[in-house]
Amino acid sequence: MTAADAVAIRATGVVKTFGGLKAVDVERIVIPKGRITALIGPNGAGKTTFFNLLSGFDKVDSGTIELDGEDITGMPPHRLAAKGMVRTFQLTKVLSKMSTLENLKLGALGQRGENFFVALFRGLWADQEAAIERRADALLERFNLGHMRDEFAGTMSGGQRKLLELARAMMTDPQVIMLDEPMAGVNPALAQSLLEPIKSLRDEGRTVVFVEHNMDVVREIADRVIVMSEGRVIAEGTPEEIRTNRAVVDAYLGTHRGTESDGGGAQ
Repeated sequence: MTAADAVAIRATGVVKTFGGLKAVDVERIVIPKGRITALIGPNGAGKTTFFNLLSGFDKVDSGTIELDGEDITGMPPHRLAAKGMVRTFQLTKVLSKMSTLENLKLGALGQRGENFFVALFRGLWADQEAAIERRADALLERFNLGHMRDEFAGTMSGGQRKLLELARAMMTDPQVIMLDEPMAGVNPALAQSLLEPIKSLRDEGRTVVFVEHNMDVVREIADRVIVMSEGRVIAEGTPEEIRTNRAVVDAYLGTHRGTESDGGGAQ
């Protein structure tokens, strides 16, 4: 990352323990604005816990997290959403007995009709409701879900549900989108239908942070990669720099692999 890059998220001295086990011990991480950053590491590396800390779904034991220079440490997810940071989940959270359109409309913030007394007077919220529906329809078309508009969300495939979650997150017009293993459970043949929408977010100037195990996906869409092992950051750089980093290879494959590997470098 160059000095000219603006910072979207900064985490300093972040520690999280569970029953005496230090799951996260991050001295410093800076995530650049308007880029796609991948968070990777072997199983048990602490990346999902750290992801949950960044997105407000867990609380740090110590340290600070900043969003656009503002301290958001301990801030709950609904307040982060109002500040422009949203996330999706590895296991999709759709309301299966509601239509695809209705699922999207639920993602809009500040809906006047959600107030009991205001809801009694349609004239107070009808215009806003119409605007929300127009935005939802536009997102359905953008993410190739227009044909599912009035279908129950429970009838969607795994890949379609991932697209629905991404579209619903976009209902808030976020500046930072956190994606938890966006390719998990997606048919490889449909993976490309998810990659292009994610890249389009960067093209709009939005910041994307995602956890992923599929290194082909990381190489294709990530501008920057952060590697974790045993709760710590062990490497940062471009996908190509990470691919040839010996510390990363050791973290994934083990450090004691015999003398024949000592002079060969990363493969």
